[in-house]
Amino acid sequence: MADEMALSSSSPEVSAAFASEHEAHEQTYTGLSNKKLAMWAFLGSECLLFGALISTYLLYKGRSLQGPLPHDVYDIPFTSVSSFVLLASSLTMVLALAAIQRGDDRQTRIWLLATALLGTTFISGQVYEFTTFVREGLKLSTNLFGTSFYVLTGFHGVHVTVGIVMLLTLFGASLLGRLRQQHAETVELVGLYWHFVDVVWIVIFTVVYLIP
Repeated sequence: MADEMALSSSSPEVSAAFASEHEAHEQTYTGLSNKKLAMWAFLGSECLLFGALISTYLLYKGRSLQGPLPHDVYDIPFTSVSSFVLLASSLTMVLALAAIQRGDDRQTRIWLLATALLGTTFISGQVYEFTTFVREGLKLSTNLFGTSFYVLTGFHGVHVTVGIVMLLTLFGASLLGRLRQQHAETVELVGLYWHFVDVVWIVIFTVVYLIP
């Protein structure tokens, strides 16, 4: 503590050197910060989770002994629009990161909120789709297709919801003045998570809805 006080009262060159050394300690041997490396490790584990869920869906998709079956309930045009909305949110997330990196707090809040609203629109579409499927007789316990479908898409929906909560938390922090240009890495980490759930949905949409 005493050393840090002495450094803070010394010349700017010494303070800058100390700050540089402190920043170096927060970097891993890969050149990434500890937080970013932890996020990549987490996303790697999520890849294994969704890989297992997608494999399970493909394994049980054609083994249902009773309906409804996929072609009985799917509304491809509606799901395509929902998918486009979610993919558009990746663009707004990129714009939010660019805004905070240049120190534009107002634009940061606008694009964070836009991303959260697009994600909420996707979740609303998924809730409507699930409700429609239930009315048509496809429930979690109806058949193997229903079980694997709801578990896979439901888990993805939970991940999107968590992302929305993180985005709204960043938006609130920005309103309170607690999210500044120096916190750009925090927005970047949330962006990595958000892009991940978008990419996962591309795979799910292709495998679940488009492949016969």
